[in-house]
Amino acid sequence: MRSLKQPVSPTGRVAVMGYPPLLPVGLKGFTPDGDSWMTMQLVEPFSPPIHEPAHLRLARWRREVPLYRELYQAVPDRAELETKDWLRLPFITRHEMGLNFPHNFLRDGVELSTLLDRAEVELEHTSGTSGERQPLLLGVGWWGLQEGRALQLNRFVADVLEANPTARRAVLASPSCGGGLCNQGQTTARERTDETVLLLSTSRQPWLWSEAEWDRIVSEILEWKPLFLDTDPVYATALARHCLRRGVRFPSVRFVLSSYEFVSGFHRAAVTRALGVPLFNLYGATETGHLLMEDENGILRASTETAWLEIVQPDPAGIGELVVTTMTNEYMPLIRYRIGDLAMRSRMKSDMAWELHGRVRDSLVSADGTRVTTRQVDECLTSATGILHYQCVQDAAGNVMIRYISGDAVFRPEGLADALAGLQRLLGSPRPISARPAEMLLGEASGKFRLTRRAQD
Repeated sequence: MRSLKQPVSPTGRVAVMGYPPLLPVGLKGFTPDGDSWMTMQLVEPFSPPIHEPAHLRLARWRREVPLYRELYQAVPDRAELETKDWLRLPFITRHEMGLNFPHNFLRDGVELSTLLDRAEVELEHTSGTSGERQPLLLGVGWWGLQEGRALQLNRFVADVLEANPTARRAVLASPSCGGGLCNQGQTTARERTDETVLLLSTSRQPWLWSEAEWDRIVSEILEWKPLFLDTDPVYATALARHCLRRGVRFPSVRFVLSSYEFVSGFHRAAVTRALGVPLFNLYGATETGHLLMEDENGILRASTETAWLEIVQPDPAGIGELVVTTMTNEYMPLIRYRIGDLAMRSRMKSDMAWELHGRVRDSLVSADGTRVTTRQVDECLTSATGILHYQCVQDAAGNVMIRYISGDAVFRPEGLADALAGLQRLLGSPRPISARPAEMLLGEASGKFRLTRRAQD
C-alpha cells in the first residue's frame, strides 16, 4: 500500500523542456519537434545532484544499480546514454524487480537496515493485482512529492488544494496496511485516521457490504469533512448507489480521485450523479508513482517530471503496451518497466493526450484474432444506461457472457440490447452476447476488479 502520511499540498514545480514523444526526450542524438533535452530539478531530499540531466542520471544508474549492471552488459557504457543505446536496453518486469531483492537495487556497500535506521526509505509493497505482492524501496517523502506533481496537472484540483494546504481526504479502496495506518479487520475510525487521512473500508468485496456498514462509512465521511475522496472506482460506485438510496451528499467534498484500477464510464456516471462533484482519473502504481492525471477538461496528461512513458508494440490504432522509466525514486529506479497496461496517445495542439485501455491480460480477442481492450468493450457497453458495474468474460470458444449490477431506477433493457449488439459487431462474433443481472460481483484476492477477462485466465 502506498504511504499516505505526506500532505497532499503540491510542492514546487519541476521545470521540463520539451515533451517526451514515442522515445524519451533527453537522449543524445535524438531531436524531436523542438527542444531535445530534458533537465529535471530534483526536489527530493535524498536525491543526488540537485540538477542532473536525465540522460546522465540514467547512465549513472546503469553503472551503480546491480540489476542494470547485469542486464546491460551488452550495451555500450557511455558517459551519456544515446538513443541507439536506449533501444537496446531490455525491458524489466515484476520478475526482475523481485530477483535477489533488495540487493538488486542497493548500491555497493549499502545495507537496507542502514537505510531504514536512517529513515531514508520506506519498505512498501505492490497491491498484488498481477500476482505476488512485490516489496518496494521508496524514498521517505517521495510519494507525497510525486503525487503533488501529478495533481498540479489539473487546474481545478491544484487551485482547490492551494487554497486548502492541509486538505483532508477519505480513502475508499481495498484495505491494507502501510504508511503507519492499517484498516484491515475491525478497527475504529481513530485507528484508521492519521493527520489528514481517514481510511474508510475495513474489508474487501463492497457489493457484499451491509446497509449498516455503508451507513457507518457515510457517517464517518460526514463527520471527517474531507475535501476530496480518494477511491477505487468500484468501491466509489457502490458508495454512490448507497448515497442515492439514502438521499445523502457530502457538503465538504469538492472532487473525487479515482485510482487503483480502470475507470468505467458506468462508474464515472454513477459517482458524479450521486455525489454531484467531478471525478478525475489519477493513474499510476505504487512502484512507479502517479503517471497520468485527468485535467479539468477530461484529458489525461502525463506527469513527465516523474517518469518517461513509451508505447511499445502498438496495433494499427496506436494502442500498445505502456513502458515506464521512473526518474525520481533514487533507491529503486525502474528503467523500461513493462507495467502491464495498455494505452495510446494522440497529439492535441501542442500537447499530448493519453487514453488508458486496461490491463494487457484483461484483453479479449475478436473472431479474426485482433486484440479487444477493456476500454473498447466499455465504450460499447456504456451506450446503455443504468448499469453500475459489470464483468465481461470470454470463453475459449469466443462466447461472451456479461453479468451486471444495475441501478435502482434508470436501467433500460432496450439500451443494453443495443449495446450488446455493438459489442457483438466489435468482436465479430457469430453468436449474440449473453447478459444477465447480478446482485453482486466478486473481486480478485487483491480486492480489485476485472471488467473484462478470458475464462482461462
